[in-house]
Amino acid sequence: MSKPSVLFVCVHNAGRSQMAAGWLRHLAGDTVEVRSAGSAPGKTINPAAVEAMAEVGIDITDQTPKKLEWETAESSDVIITMGCGDACPIFPGKRYEDWKLEDPAGKGVESVRPIRDEIKTRIEKLLTELVPAA
Repeated sequence: MSKPSVLFVCVHNAGRSQMAAGWLRHLAGDTVEVRSAGSAPGKTINPAAVEAMAEVGIDITDQTPKKLEWETAESSDVIITMGCGDACPIFPGKRYEDWKLEDPAGKGVESVRPIRDEIKTRIEKLLTELVPAA
């Protein structure tokens, strides 16, 4: 059986979706294919998101914001949007979740930590649904 693929989408692909992708890669290892994208990607990843993830031992410095492409969404099993509302297109026939998360843009690392921790909790729940215990 092929491994499930998850696509995280936010507007800029610079904060929430990058932290979520970092957590899923860290917690799932190679059992899940992880992707992230933005409907209007930024130029760089939010430095506070990078710092908050580094505090828990996850390095996302090598990631760059990517534009959401039809093919990427089409080939993903689960699409998780994060606060982009109508800016995120809908792809029929996909499992969708919309995670209402505060946007970390322009915030310091103190404000990003609770968002990071909330994302971890949601990723852990998602993993139990995607990858049944061996």
